[in-house]
Order: sequence, then structure tokens, then C-alpha cells
Amino acid sequence: MSADIAQSHSPSKYDRLIAAAKAMPPPPTVVVHPCDETSLRGAVDSAQAGIIRPILVGPEGKIRGVASKFGLDISGYALVDAAHSEDAAAKSVELIHAAKGEMLMKGSLHTDELMRAVTAKAGGLRTDRRISHVFVMDVPTYAETLFVTDAAINIFPDLDAKRDIIQNAIDLYTQAGFGKAPRVAILSAVETVTSKIPSTIEAAALCKMADRGQITGGVLDGPLAFDNAIDPEAARIKGIKSEVAGRAQILVVPDLEAGNMLAKNLAYFAKADGAGIVLGARVPVVLTSRADTPRARMASCAVASLYANARRQHAPTVAA
Repeated sequence: MSADIAQSHSPSKYDRLIAAAKAMPPPPTVVVHPCDETSLRGAVDSAQAGIIRPILVGPEGKIRGVASKFGLDISGYALVDAAHSEDAAAKSVELIHAAKGEMLMKGSLHTDELMRAVTAKAGGLRTDRRISHVFVMDVPTYAETLFVTDAAINIFPDLDAKRDIIQNAIDLYTQAGFGKAPRVAILSAVETVTSKIPSTIEAAALCKMADRGQITGGVLDGPLAFDNAIDPEAARIKGIKSEVAGRAQILVVPDLEAGNMLAKNLAYFAKADGAGIVLGARVPVVLTSRADTPRARMASCAVASLYANARRQHAPTVAA
């Protein structure tokens, strides 16, 4: 996938994403407890588009009942019976351990229920990297495909957690084909470092960590206020000169509350779509919401599919 997905000025950034994913082999995707129309339709639509190859995990009777009621053909997909949502989450994680799937996709269970299984110390899908969330946002008025992180998993991340949050987002950006060396803005309320606002100190520290090679693959600047992160004129007025200011591609928020409010403001005021993906686990996890549009759901699958394909291609080979 070429970097023009990130650069397009049209409202078709997600269409380009979906087209790029369709050109790749559809990864086997464990769909956890798709027991309502929205979640099951999202999986079926993405499968019919050639983006994923679903393995449906949940109460077989419920899943077949939903499929029958809403006219969804699931006859071509594997179905693993599970007693209830908690059992479905556990069995889905087991399928990943058994190398049956390369992605997880949330169904109609609660996010915290799924993430408990993913993050469990025993039998979960943890890695050495902190697990974090990225919204991949198509903002019609912004030239770039915009990443917002972390707005769903880490409530008050410390400096080490933010290092992983940033690295996860950079890896997704580069490996899923959005482009090279993304411009990363570390947000705060102001663009100057002050002891009165701890997030400004952390932003400065994270930039120095990048200078020392502790964060790689992107260009960092911070602290930056939201306006001078995304608007060149606002950056110019404040006298900020950097590769990132005014043209950020990844926005790193101080904490989950700020990130969640930012993402929802973009969605409801700027009419942006937000595809959601969890990173840092053994496989990418597609997180969708009942409020997501069908296009955003498919875009979430597309991003995760592109990332899963890139990870497969770069996986180390084992000598015979």
C-alpha cells in the first residue's frame, strides 16, 4: 500500500485502505461472540469483501439464530461453540495460541471482558510491549489519515507506557503501509515545558528518548497543543518550527480521558470515522463499537488485516 492513503485530501481514505486490504490474502480472524446483528454483519461483510477469513466463536445456537433472522450467510465459515461470552473470549485466545488465527475481532461482548482474556498473565496474549489502542481516523477536513493514541486502554499511562504506546502506533503506521517515518505530536495543553503541567515534561522526555534510540521509526515533537500540532498557521503564529508542527500524523494524548474526548469530538463535530485496533498483543485486535458506521467497521478490519499480513511477512523463519 502506498503512502497516498495518508496524503489524500478526499474523504475516501478508508476506501483506499479497504482496497489495499482486499489486495492481500485475508488473514484467519477469530471473531469473539458475534451474537447480535451488528457484530455478525461486520464480520460477514468484511469476509465477503475478501478482507478477513472469519472463525466465529460463541454460542452456536445464538449465532445461527442471528444469521437466520437477518439473512446472513455463515455457511462457509468455521464456527466454534462456546457456552457464553466469557467462554468465547477464553476459547478465542486458545485458538490464537494454537496458531488458528492471526487476528482477533470483538463481537457483542463487552470490551473489558475481551481484554481480560487478552491481557491475562496466565494464558493471555501479552508480549514485552505494553498493550495500547489506536484510532485510525478519517477526518474529512484533514489531509492526513490521523492516528489518535491511546484513547481506550491505558487510563493514566506513565512514561514507559507512553514509550510503548508511541512505538506501537509508529509500527502500525509503517508496517501497515501508511508511509515511512510518521510525524508524531505529543499533545498537552500548551507547547512549552512547565513543571505545572506534568504531561509537558513527559513529552519533552519522550522526544529525548527518541533522540537516544529508545523510540524508533518516527519523527517526534512535543509538547504541542492540539492547534499547533495539526494547523500550520497556528504553529507559525506560535513560532514553532519542526517537521511535526502543523502536519502531525500521529497524535499522542496525555491520558485516556483526553484521548477519548478528542476522538469523539472529531467523530461528532468533524464527522470523522474512527477505525479501532489494539496493538502490543501477540495479534492485532479489532475493537468496534455499536456506534461505528459499516465503513468504519470494515476499515478496522482492513487496518488489522494489513498489519497482520506485514507481521507474517516479517516473521522470523525457523531453521529445519
